[in-house]
Amino acid sequence: MAQCAIQMTDLTKDYIIGDIVIPALRGINLTVTKGEIIAIMGSSGSGKSTLMNIIGCLDKANSGEYFLDGISVMSLNKNETADIRNTRIGFVFQSFNLLSRSSALENVELPLIYNRNKNKIDYKEIAFNALKRVGLEDRVYHKPQQLSGGQQQRVAIARALVNNPSILLADEPTGNLDSITSTDIMKLFLDLNKQNITILLVTHDPQIAKYASRVLYMIDGLIAS
Repeated sequence: MAQCAIQMTDLTKDYIIGDIVIPALRGINLTVTKGEIIAIMGSSGSGKSTLMNIIGCLDKANSGEYFLDGISVMSLNKNETADIRNTRIGFVFQSFNLLSRSSALENVELPLIYNRNKNKIDYKEIAFNALKRVGLEDRVYHKPQQLSGGQQQRVAIARALVNNPSILLADEPTGNLDSITSTDIMKLFLDLNKQNITILLVTHDPQIAKYASRVLYMIDGLIAS
């Protein structure tokens, strides 16, 4: 398991609405090797978001096994789960989710507040280095409305990188971008992947999926191929 970033066995997740049980994941078996880029595709309701939420420790499966970097996530308590989420996983969203009144630097600093292993004195330096890593060292004090869509997504990626995660989870990271900017963002992901970061991204775009080393297609809560 040393080379596995993610190992899932017979993972299930149900949602209960009133008296109705809705199966979201019906028995996921998945192994992701460290350093892979995985694209997850499938129609709405296929289970993509549920799978990503469980991988990202935002939600917990009902049954099965899930190991993240060799750690049994299913056995963790609430605080332990929060720690592994904050230190090992970075999140990138389609809508950027930036604070409009805060600068790029302040937005990138946010995850450091929840990382008990970081010294507060180092926040600005760590955030600046993350912005430099994505090529935005000259936009440190710009607010989101002063940045292009691609630059805003780079700020979001810097924020995801600030705690040095081993895994990046990206949900439609190019969904709000034009094709040229989307290509630039995917090239950035490829550069980050070369730095030993495992990347899983949800996409509806076959052109974006081509950047992945492997594509998973989900149907009705299962990985079909």
